[in-house]
Amino acid sequence: MGVANQTSISDFLLLGFSQHTEQQPLLFGLFLAVYLVTVLGNLLIILVISSDPRLHTPMYFFLANLSFTDTCFSCTIIPKVLLNIHTQHYTISHTGCLMFFFMELTLLDDFLLAVMAYDRYVAICLPLHYTTIMGPQRCLLLVATSWLSSHLLAFSLCLLMSQFSFCASHAILHFFCDLLPLLKLACSDTHTFLLMMFAEAALSGVVPLTCVLVSYAHIIHTILRIPSAGGKHKVLSTCGSHLTVVTLFYGTVFLVYFQPSSSNSADTGVMAPVVYTMVTPMLNPFIYSLRNSDMKGALWRELGTKRVRIC
Repeated sequence: MGVANQTSISDFLLLGFSQHTEQQPLLFGLFLAVYLVTVLGNLLIILVISSDPRLHTPMYFFLANLSFTDTCFSCTIIPKVLLNIHTQHYTISHTGCLMFFFMELTLLDDFLLAVMAYDRYVAICLPLHYTTIMGPQRCLLLVATSWLSSHLLAFSLCLLMSQFSFCASHAILHFFCDLLPLLKLACSDTHTFLLMMFAEAALSGVVPLTCVLVSYAHIIHTILRIPSAGGKHKVLSTCGSHLTVVTLFYGTVFLVYFQPSSSNSADTGVMAPVVYTMVTPMLNPFIYSLRNSDMKGALWRELGTKRVRIC
């Protein structure tokens, strides 16, 4: 059965990798490896943080939530891609194409990175008040607010999208139902949706990014006032991993959603989101484990404990 005959009126076709038939075995193996490394790496981060009392601090509490979010995020995209490549069946239902969990977890990543930037700001710029400001209740409130905000914002967009009718081609030149490719197929009036989307982009994108930038502006100002180079390096090392993850996250987001349409070829339009949806969640555990001495120490202690138990 050809790809064009695999869909019904309620289905969409995800054609992102359907044109690369000779490369699909390689892509399947590559994406499977990325998926396993992402899930195992992030779950290992959560295990190490939960089992080591030295890491029971606000910074690592937020990191555990970020790792959990990245694990769930990968599970919303990669298994469907692997199934499509394996079965050569590229359909996805209208309900599945609303991608509620993808939007919710993307927004949650954004909010958590802002919360982590605020945590670093308090730790470096207001160290004497850190334990008071970042108490357990405040940390739980920040995480709960992030979860609730991302849930409500994603739900409102999905509710509007569920009212769309699609009368154009049902073929999406993408490997998942991303928002912009899906909007191109709608024949309903999308004016209200676009207004809502831009308003939410300002709330969920500009506000957290501003929080990150302001936090690091204060952090840099504080670091510059430290007289010794060793002191500067010690303070900077506490937020180096987070700054790397922030740069990677926002860099790939801008690459995917803000590049000029004239420079967006078919291959670039598919491969750039691969970096955003697959590579970035995979790299986060490596960034935090390789660049963070506390995480490396806890990881080696955990592995040493497991080795002793086995022996």
